[in-house]
Amino acid sequence: MRVRSAFAAGLCLLVAAGPLAPAVAQQRGGARTAPKPTEKEPPAPPPEQPAPYDRDLMRLSEIIGSLAFLRGLCATADAGQWPARMKALIEAEGITPARRDRLAGAYNRGYRGYALTYRVCTPSAHEAAGRFVTEGERLSHALAGRFGG
Repeated sequence: MRVRSAFAAGLCLLVAAGPLAPAVAQQRGGARTAPKPTEKEPPAPPPEQPAPYDRDLMRLSEIIGSLAFLRGLCATADAGQWPARMKALIEAEGITPARRDRLAGAYNRGYRGYALTYRVCTPSAHEAAGRFVTEGERLSHALAGRFGG
């Protein structure tokens, strides 16, 4: 019985080594073939470096979102301008998809934050909108003054 198990083990080794044997023989003798060039994936783009004014720009986007909701809720004459202003900001500053997503996310945070709080226009909503206009003006002037635009 020992012979039979040794034979079976040898047969398993031959079967396992069978496909490798021709490849080894080709490498030892005759002309060698050059390795096939592997297709390399294009290098990943460098990580996006935030602009020095990104923090202020994200805050401005959030303010525009808040104003889009509050001005629409109170039916002010400039209610339709705020989404258009955000669209223009995204077109001007949204260089990459990730950056556009961050800008839109800030706008949506501002919009949703006040949509959860206010259901009807109140004096408090008018006051909040007035403060956002003041802060937005200050931010936009500071950004334009420091970084051009």
